[in-house]
Amino acid sequence: MKTRLAFTLWLALATSSAALATTPVPAASPTLLTLAQAQAMLLAHNRDLLAAQRGVEAAQASQLSAAARPNPQVSINTASINPHSVGAGSPYDKRMDTILRVDQVIERGDKRDLRIKTAGQLEKASEADLADITRLQRIALFNTYYDVAYAQDKIRLTAEAAEFAVASQKKAELRLSAGDIAASEVARIRVDMLRAQNDAEQAVADAANARIALAYLLGLDNQAAQIQVDDSWPAVNGSGTTPDFNSIISRRADVQAAQARVDAARQYKELVRAQRTRDISVGAQVEHYPGQTENTVGLGISFPLFLGNRFEGDIRNAEVALNAAEDNLDRVRALALGELNRTQAALASSQARLLRYQTSLLPAARQAMDAAEFGFANGAISAVDLLDARRTWRAIQLEALSAQSDYARALAIWRTNTQIAQE
Repeated sequence: MKTRLAFTLWLALATSSAALATTPVPAASPTLLTLAQAQAMLLAHNRDLLAAQRGVEAAQASQLSAAARPNPQVSINTASINPHSVGAGSPYDKRMDTILRVDQVIERGDKRDLRIKTAGQLEKASEADLADITRLQRIALFNTYYDVAYAQDKIRLTAEAAEFAVASQKKAELRLSAGDIAASEVARIRVDMLRAQNDAEQAVADAANARIALAYLLGLDNQAAQIQVDDSWPAVNGSGTTPDFNSIISRRADVQAAQARVDAARQYKELVRAQRTRDISVGAQVEHYPGQTENTVGLGISFPLFLGNRFEGDIRNAEVALNAAEDNLDRVRALALGELNRTQAALASSQARLLRYQTSLLPAARQAMDAAEFGFANGAISAVDLLDARRTWRAIQLEALSAQSDYARALAIWRTNTQIAQE
């Protein structure tokens, strides 16, 4: 009796949740999401995307720093000061030798241009990183979105199974009171009913966890419990023609980011080599020494002598960094090709699996359960055979739902990885 009461309360809560899902909600906190709406919210509120955007902004700031020219250096020096007497008059007339000097470093060897090019390639790499993180976050969104859609349909299926099991239990008790069935068979039917109720309760818990994961991606953490998604599944389409993987790989954001870092490393190597081209520093000064000379002017120039360091270590490090960037580009290309092959295989496998369930397994399992129900109602089969047919039907339903979910994920990920998905 307590079990029936608990199930009745659970069913009422489930019905109430379904009613809330159909109630209009404010646009500021949507609870019924289509996949397109979820993608728009992902781009606007996803924390990983916001962090990647900060990386782009930092790279843009580095570009400004790279383009900056050396600042001039101003110095004022006073010498020949007599500690006992500096003479009468204003400070300008004191007997002190004062020199005002301005020095300016002039970079040679195209160092500024190479810095700008290096920073520009790093900025391009950060922008490509943002695009690749967007791709990965979309894939994560597809997985969590269809997790919620699967969980919603699983709640419906398990609730229907539990409700059906309760009705069957009542019928079995009536037949027991009429002496038309053994008590052992009624006990088996009751155990099956309890299992169905447990499955329904577990489906609700699984849906809550799936909603939390989706809410995090969309920045809706406080509204996780109210999220419902549009669970209309994509239809099975033909596989179509296989796109040109080489073209896709060359346009992938992660490959472009790796290529930009190769170009940046190449420019940086040239920048380090340019250190061997001496920068010069030119200066001009005005000297003021009352009573000794008139105001005089002077010019100067300075440059380094490469006697102890010719930057061999820096150049070698830059060459190693370039080799590492080229190795990483090869690695990223190989990973991209492997991902495309796996995605294509997953799509083909999930499509074939779903079609088998839709065309063969579901109709056969339904027919077997209907036959078992009819046979049990007419005393032709035992409760064990009936329960076996029911369990098989429930398992096939959930497996078909899982196949539908897997196909929807595989299709969305395939379109994203091949840049077919709409932006």
